[in-house]
Amino acid sequence: MKADRRIFGLMGWILAVAVLAGAMPALVRGQIGESVGEGVVRFHASNEARDGALPSLCLVTPLAALGPVPGDWAMIPEFTRIQGRTSVFLSIDESTDLYGTGEVPGPLRRNGTRTVAWNFDAYGWGGNAASLYQSHPWVLAVRADGTAFGVLADTPNRCVIDLSLGIRFEADGAPFPVIIIEKDTPQEVVRELGRLTGTMPLPPRWALGYHQCRYSYTPDDRVREIADGFRERDIPCDVIWFDIDYMEEFRCFTVDDWSFPDMRGLNAELHEKGFHTVAIIDPGIKQEMGYHVYDSGDAIDAWVQTAAGAPYVGSVWPGRCVFPDFTMSQVRTWWGGLYGQFLSLGIDGIWNDMNEPAVFNVDAKTMPRNNRHRADPELGGPGTHARFHNVYGMLMARATWEGVQRSRPGKRPFVLSRANHLGGQRWAACWTGDNTASWAHLDYSVSMVLNLGLSGQPLSGPDIGGFVGAGTGEMFARWMGIGAMQPFARGHTGKGNIDKEPWSFGGDVEKTCRLALERRYRLLPYLYSLMREAAETGLPPVRPLFFADTSDPRLRAEDDSFLLGNDLLVACYTKPGQGRPEPVFPAGNWVRVGLVPGDLDDPDLPDLYLREGAVLPLGPIMQWSDERPLDELELLVNPGPDGRAVGRLYEDDGDGYGYRDGAYRVTEFVFDDEMAANVIEGSWEPGSWKLVTRDVSNK
Repeated sequence: MKADRRIFGLMGWILAVAVLAGAMPALVRGQIGESVGEGVVRFHASNEARDGALPSLCLVTPLAALGPVPGDWAMIPEFTRIQGRTSVFLSIDESTDLYGTGEVPGPLRRNGTRTVAWNFDAYGWGGNAASLYQSHPWVLAVRADGTAFGVLADTPNRCVIDLSLGIRFEADGAPFPVIIIEKDTPQEVVRELGRLTGTMPLPPRWALGYHQCRYSYTPDDRVREIADGFRERDIPCDVIWFDIDYMEEFRCFTVDDWSFPDMRGLNAELHEKGFHTVAIIDPGIKQEMGYHVYDSGDAIDAWVQTAAGAPYVGSVWPGRCVFPDFTMSQVRTWWGGLYGQFLSLGIDGIWNDMNEPAVFNVDAKTMPRNNRHRADPELGGPGTHARFHNVYGMLMARATWEGVQRSRPGKRPFVLSRANHLGGQRWAACWTGDNTASWAHLDYSVSMVLNLGLSGQPLSGPDIGGFVGAGTGEMFARWMGIGAMQPFARGHTGKGNIDKEPWSFGGDVEKTCRLALERRYRLLPYLYSLMREAAETGLPPVRPLFFADTSDPRLRAEDDSFLLGNDLLVACYTKPGQGRPEPVFPAGNWVRVGLVPGDLDDPDLPDLYLREGAVLPLGPIMQWSDERPLDELELLVNPGPDGRAVGRLYEDDGDGYGYRDGAYRVTEFVFDDEMAANVIEGSWEPGSWKLVTRDVSNK
């Protein structure tokens, strides 16, 4: 009877769409399935759809058919084609829980939601926003018994992800395939997603420190004041950011000599104090002869074109702008080449913003869908902006990452991109855009980072404190406590807003922020180890509680807590005045732990619990990530019922690529009455640590 209701609901939905469209649906029979990996099957609507399929824009490499669909394969999609739009539907059991769908507000569990994968300049977005800045046409499904599957709609076009009756993808354009991953656990599904779409590159260690930004720190003395504010107050920080006001009239790759008369000297001063810097670069290039970026781009005919074949001109910060066509390798190479001279000013990382692309003074907030891209054959050849809109930011991030790497081949690039697409984690980290200083957005920040991690993007975080609006000291303190436990930790706020540095809300909030960031810096050895795992396997550092026990239904919708790796549970409090309700725990003896003096007594910090059977490595408190070598480790131990506990630590130089040649070290710590440390991978020998073991179990 339940199955009959699902079928009836599906057909009614199809007919309703058909009536609205003025045409009856064409139900595609005889869809083509082919095995493309172990537990991975790709389906096309028909032989014609398979033969005419455009190259994938999210996969690392094209997938070759390896054979027929396995005989016991259960997940068979149903394709429907209505007036140029393809719909793909998979029915699910009512007990199956759905996750993923990328950068979306709302709860962790996505059943009953509707997301539109269409990159959108969503300033001050609300909780019901269907589209944000990034597109991830992907759903992770976990059955009642803990087995899991994932469904990837391999299309860059605007795509509706409707999870109200099952799993449905709808997209305009050419018929698209779906790839279904079937595994024993959700962790295995996420790893396979990483294998197919790529994993993030290992970031430089400094990128895991705390970042401070606002729109904008200007002039140069204000930047110095912020840097000194951190060091004088002993508040850890690694990075200060330059928003668009450092530029000369918002022209990218320029510096305003009035506000920043010696950018190279300023960066040298900041480096001496332990800071790195990141500068913003947008895709909108001012259409102005004599401006070197415009002239050099115009010389190679670099710009996205209108349907009539002229360079498209839209309004952004500098005024009338043209936009590089990153679908052409020649343009990506030109763009990447602009970074050499720019980075010589001492800038360490790049922030790509406004790259949906955002366009002012038009209802769509972006360029027309009938604009033309002259894409290279490996991207499917020329096509409309409707096809390439969702990957525009990803291709910009790719051009940026590759250009930075060419300019400084001995260092690891750090790129942050506002717009991206599934697969774009290969080139850029992510933040959740122009959020608001509200308790709701603080709450969303947990589930958003979790679902981004489940959608292939491990390195993400919100604007701590909220970009839009003032907020309160209590909210800021609470947000800093949670944000300091997430992969990318950056405080940021908008122009004209109140100051939002850690000391801006008074002494009590400053104390909480100091404790929160001291916690993060003590956890850097563990967090860096998790980032290495993400780079190797695709598993995100921040994980949902159900990863601890995939068959426990109590954990399936829990998004007030999360796991940092497998071993640390972070219990968040995201409502004003909220006390400390008892967290939901996976099975086992989870022990509350303190990492720095005073953190257990601070009501605005999330509670941290160590898993039974785990060893957690902690470094010393530092003011920046490379202030001193990692020569001291405190090992927190919570032995299991057998008296044993195990943990691992990854180490390397923190930058560069020596680790690829074995210049790294993975140490396994095994506690069984005494602590034993054994190197199990790598040949790096930086020296030994001073080890202190602390049993937190009270056994």
